[in-house]
Amino acid sequence: MLQSGRTLSAAIAALLFSVSASAETLDQQVEALVQPLTNALSSVVFYEINLLGQPFPLIVLWLAAAALFFTLYMGFINIRGFGLALRHVRGDFLNPRARGEISHFQALATAISGTVGIGNIGGVAVAIVVGGPGAAFWLILAGFLAMSTKLVECTLGVKYRRHNPDGSVSGGPMYYLERYLWDRGSPRWGKLLGSFYALSLVIGCLGIGNMFQSNQAYVQFVLITGSDQSFFADKGWLFGLLLAIAVGLVIIGGIKSIARVAAHLVPFMAILYVISALTIIGMSAEQIPGAIRLILENAFTMESATGGMVGAIIVGFQRAMFSNEAGIGSASIAHSAVQTKEPASEGLVALLEPFIDTVVICTLSSLVIVTTVYPNGLMDNGLEGIALTSAAFAHHFSWAPYPLAIAALLFAFSTSIAWAYYGLKGWTYLVGEGAVKQLVFKAVFCGFIALGCMIQLSAVLDFSDAMVFLIAVPNILGLYFFAPEVKRDINDYMRRIKAGEVHLNGDQ
Repeated sequence: MLQSGRTLSAAIAALLFSVSASAETLDQQVEALVQPLTNALSSVVFYEINLLGQPFPLIVLWLAAAALFFTLYMGFINIRGFGLALRHVRGDFLNPRARGEISHFQALATAISGTVGIGNIGGVAVAIVVGGPGAAFWLILAGFLAMSTKLVECTLGVKYRRHNPDGSVSGGPMYYLERYLWDRGSPRWGKLLGSFYALSLVIGCLGIGNMFQSNQAYVQFVLITGSDQSFFADKGWLFGLLLAIAVGLVIIGGIKSIARVAAHLVPFMAILYVISALTIIGMSAEQIPGAIRLILENAFTMESATGGMVGAIIVGFQRAMFSNEAGIGSASIAHSAVQTKEPASEGLVALLEPFIDTVVICTLSSLVIVTTVYPNGLMDNGLEGIALTSAAFAHHFSWAPYPLAIAALLFAFSTSIAWAYYGLKGWTYLVGEGAVKQLVFKAVFCGFIALGCMIQLSAVLDFSDAMVFLIAVPNILGLYFFAPEVKRDINDYMRRIKAGEVHLNGDQ
């Protein structure tokens, strides 16, 4: 058995090496095949309108408008429910007799692992370069508003989830969108809409939560280990294989395994990044007042080289929405597995997700850049994305890019394991819950992780991104239709807690 295992491993390694050797040809062939379709889809999904002289993607406006609506409609639940959300995460209302697979904290950690990715490090730098320092202010505001959207979609994810015979749980937009139309006499249209969401999710997970993450982790790893002198410089297949094996070992055990890893990994990587960022910001303490003034002034300045206030709003909201994914519905899949009898309880927990992902992590990234990059002219070097953030960290400590690279690798790994679960639930919605069917998807997912380190498939990544944001259209529509129901559920749950009808660690 051991010998056959070694033979299989050698065969896989040889296959990946052969694919890597012909990567350039494969790259060009796939790009040529997919690019026309990508261009057509992206032109629709990311269609831009002119807003006071600045291009504004309609999909960002769609997500931002929903976040504002739910914040107002729910009576600023992102403020009213914040303390209660923390109590749930702490385990105050844990009910071990409730159906589900994971705790409130594990559900939150899994969902955060799916959103805290490379974009929190490099994407923020891009936003500030394009939109100016003022983009940081609007990014924070967008994150605050997005908390309400997460609450709505994750409440629905738990309320309309399905309990499988083996004790596992399946939930997410494909289920509550199907249920909405089913209850109104259109079961076929409900199944069709759910299938469209699930298929788009499966395609999207292979890009945004897979190939992009592994590729950026590989690039950053090679960069800090000596670029051309790095052992892995020409061995993307090997790095990808190791990363795929690591991801495979976690996702093979399903949501319980993913949640256990996320519950340990997310706090560690968040603390690592927060401490590193605060250290760099502290080293530039004298620049903090000027940085805050620059951010606020640029956020409300009508004229500037970066488009002024309008440009800052557009870029800030775009980065925030792309970062926390509120309105896409993916996080509700992880939250659906929570152990609770009260859907509203997990909706409250979910509002913490954009707060941590966007308001905290992205804000720290912004302050690192504005306090370091601007005063020292680091943008004059032509750096962008994660390379610019890395240069900002290295300004005070030459070794600072190393913990940043570790954080980037952990971010990529955590995002991959979460999106593997999202994609799996989309897959099982389409083909069924069988063990063999799930194993097939997991194998394909891990294969794409290795592939992402070997070839640059920008057209494929762009296509998957477009598919992921395309599903925000039906999901947001569904959230609007369900909004009165969710509002009643949330208000009733909070009323019962206040009246003492929901007991600590009791029957909820």
